[in-house]
Amino acid sequence: MDETMARRASELLVRNWREGTVIDALPAPLRPADRAEGYAIQALLEHAGAGAPRGWKIAATSTAGQRHIGVDGPLAGRLLASMVHRDGATIALGANRMRVAEPEFAFRMGRDLAPRAEPWSVDEVMARVEALHLAIEVPDSRFADFATAGAAQLVADNACADQFVLGPEAPPAWRGIDLAAHVVHGRVGDRAPREGRGSNVLGDPRIALAWIANELSRHGMTLAAGQFVTTGTCMQPLEIGPGDEVAADFGVLGRVSLRFAGPA
Repeated sequence: MDETMARRASELLVRNWREGTVIDALPAPLRPADRAEGYAIQALLEHAGAGAPRGWKIAATSTAGQRHIGVDGPLAGRLLASMVHRDGATIALGANRMRVAEPEFAFRMGRDLAPRAEPWSVDEVMARVEALHLAIEVPDSRFADFATAGAAQLVADNACADQFVLGPEAPPAWRGIDLAAHVVHGRVGDRAPREGRGSNVLGDPRIALAWIANELSRHGMTLAAGQFVTTGTCMQPLEIGPGDEVAADFGVLGRVSLRFAGPA
């Protein structure tokens, strides 16, 4: 796939994202054949008007998440400026069809992780982390049936990125906590809370962070200082609707929340 075709594919996906519409699949000439072509399309999203990059997200870091979107492993996507909101923000669901919110651990990088032949180890990656933040992601897809679109098209579709709430920075003591065993409670309004833990994120959010560093490295991309990485939902996604308030309680690490605007 040449850059002209990749740009046309990214423009089509951004147009559907803005208009709240979906497609069955990218037209055959614009359809990525593999992850590499999917990332080439994804890399042009900001040039198609989706906003500057703030960081990265990881989709499908649990077996349930992989089944949900029909893939056999995680996917990396970009967090663009137009998608990122502050803790406590009120956001519109709009045409979002997934209708779920996902409490997540998000790392802020302090130093670059540039592409290299040797894989980055978990310890090397964590040594370049500046801070841990609490977060909630609200995913969506531009495909009518995202479960059958396939990994390459979902990568092009920015790994189902839609809205993202970057919550408070966790206290420095987080580095001494076993994030895999750490329990998180999520609640939607007055509905019964749902419980999750860090081990639902590829076994440990730290492992997930190393995964994306190496995924980007394999495809010639840098995980840069100042960027955020949200590592995937640590619990079964929370079902949401207009007017709902979502809160995620990370215990000693803090709390993050958002509200969805009510119906017009």
